[in-house]
Amino acid sequence: MTSRSVLAPLAWLVLAVPASAATGSGLELPLVFSDGAVLQRDRPLPVWGQARPGCRVEVELDGRRASATAAADGRWALGLPAHAAGGPYVLEVDACGERRRIADVMFGEVWLASGQSNMEWPVAQTLHASEDIASAGDPQLRHFKVPRSWAEAPRAQLEGGQWQAASPETVGTFSAVGYAFARDLRRTLQVPVGIIDSTWGGSSIEAWMGAGMLGLDAAALEAKMRERRAAEERIEQAVRQRVAAWEPVDPASEAFASDHLDTTGWQPINVPAAWESQGYDGMNGVAWYRTTFDLGAAEAAAGITLGLGQIDDTDTTWVNGHQVGSTVNAYNKPRVYQVPAGVLRPGTNTIAVRVQDDGGGGGIMGSRDEIFVRPQGGVARALEGPWLFRTAQVSVSMLDDKNQGDTLLYNAMLHPLQPYALAGVIWYQGETNASPDGAYRYRDQFRGLIEGWREGFRNPELPFLWVQLAPFHSGDDRLDVQGRVIDSPWATLRESQSATLALPATGQAVITDAGDTHDIHPRDKHVVGQRLARIALNKVYGQQHMAWTGPMYRSAEVRGHELVLHFDHADGALAVRGDGALAGFELAGADGRFHPAQARIEGDTVVLQAKVVRSPVSARYGWSDDPKDANLVGRDGLPASPFRTAEW
Repeated sequence: MTSRSVLAPLAWLVLAVPASAATGSGLELPLVFSDGAVLQRDRPLPVWGQARPGCRVEVELDGRRASATAAADGRWALGLPAHAAGGPYVLEVDACGERRRIADVMFGEVWLASGQSNMEWPVAQTLHASEDIASAGDPQLRHFKVPRSWAEAPRAQLEGGQWQAASPETVGTFSAVGYAFARDLRRTLQVPVGIIDSTWGGSSIEAWMGAGMLGLDAAALEAKMRERRAAEERIEQAVRQRVAAWEPVDPASEAFASDHLDTTGWQPINVPAAWESQGYDGMNGVAWYRTTFDLGAAEAAAGITLGLGQIDDTDTTWVNGHQVGSTVNAYNKPRVYQVPAGVLRPGTNTIAVRVQDDGGGGGIMGSRDEIFVRPQGGVARALEGPWLFRTAQVSVSMLDDKNQGDTLLYNAMLHPLQPYALAGVIWYQGETNASPDGAYRYRDQFRGLIEGWREGFRNPELPFLWVQLAPFHSGDDRLDVQGRVIDSPWATLRESQSATLALPATGQAVITDAGDTHDIHPRDKHVVGQRLARIALNKVYGQQHMAWTGPMYRSAEVRGHELVLHFDHADGALAVRGDGALAGFELAGADGRFHPAQARIEGDTVVLQAKVVRSPVSARYGWSDDPKDANLVGRDGLPASPFRTAEW
């Protein structure tokens, strides 16, 4: 991965803009070529766009010139020679007398950051937000945010986006993982770094793949699109019919906050859970939730703390008809409100919550532990379970689920970037595909995506680094009567990610020590970005002294009643993270039933035994959705990747 591929001859550049692109009457450049752009250093630079057919297009950058003629459909493409790091420069483009001047252009390292919400997650909503925002002020660290968009056919142009330099005013909206990654590269390489952030929370891998990557020809793709449109229409009609049972009311009305309210006609709804998953798919707007809780006289006289989980997007909350809290536009912030004694009474008390959802998922979500009533000095009591629900004023449209459809995000958010010169890709995605059906299939899909993107960016050795799924209690593990894991989609998807390391120029950041059991979005993004940067610095930039991975399982051998595991990248430094015994290992015999194993380190090996497994056949490590007890580490404390020695 230390080699830098040279782009193919310029003939291929004409293919970069699809034939479906509209013929423009004037000069148009991809939006990523705009003021403040970071261009990839030390590589031939493709430049392309639209112009009037037959126009001669001339491009100049720091004294280097190239020209091309717009084809009959208006497409043009050319290449500039490689340029060393530095700037600022001006990129000038002239077509038939129409001139564009792109200022403040820097040459440095350009990385594409893509995936779902954990890559999209902004700096402002992380564990280190305050310090990161306060210390931001590096004009040579820049971020380009591709807006959420979708299309049924490949597009030539993005819907929007602009380059922004890191500052206290801007960095809060940057991808937190991308920013931590870029900052480490800046410190070490001392060149400008640009991050192109093309992400959409909740997106499936299929949405980021082109038709060819999915093995779909034009007819098959159109058939899938027709089927999808028909299914969406059926869902829309069903939801509209369901909502029509309730008379619309003013979204600002507080009528449903009343302490004594006739709730005839209200419907039960599970809390916590998105309302989309409960028969209201595609619904946005304002809806109400109600439930009750009981207090003793002393508890009512002392006041309580009320936890309402993470409400998407905005809530106003009443207890017994009195407003006790409100949070605006914070879909991932747990609501915790103090309710004074004067609002409460012994016996039954009523909670009413007005929820406004502006797009995407809606409702009262978060973890079960975040929804509670806690008397002063007492223990929290759960409020989960069926509440009452009705809408106030809503709209129904299936636009929000476009992050699930085959090719839709690739067409609008990835294809228009090709073939922009990149140093590599960082990827954090997989939670959406961690299902019983999808987790194993992911290994072929992931390989297909990487190979397809490399083809699109015309770089067969394009470095592709990703983040393995963090620990999280998904509830999807299938357990036996003893509570042991029989099947874990999250563990299987991690295995699929690890299997993709067989491709050249790849790397995986393992974060089994940086998850949150109750939150699919762990707030510490520093550790994620820093581990990706370690991989890049070692494998892409040749800094061999940089430790970049923890131990990776290689092989196993039976030794009497024990199983001995051998590891790559152990470097004679296998260790246990923190205090206590080595944990997270299980053994199975010929019956395939796994049992907890006692584990010890012997040099570069881990030796396993279990009293109930006298003839061990296979082992597994960290094999669950939330492997928080997996504590094997290697050099510099980097964690070992979860694995199994054989598939069952």
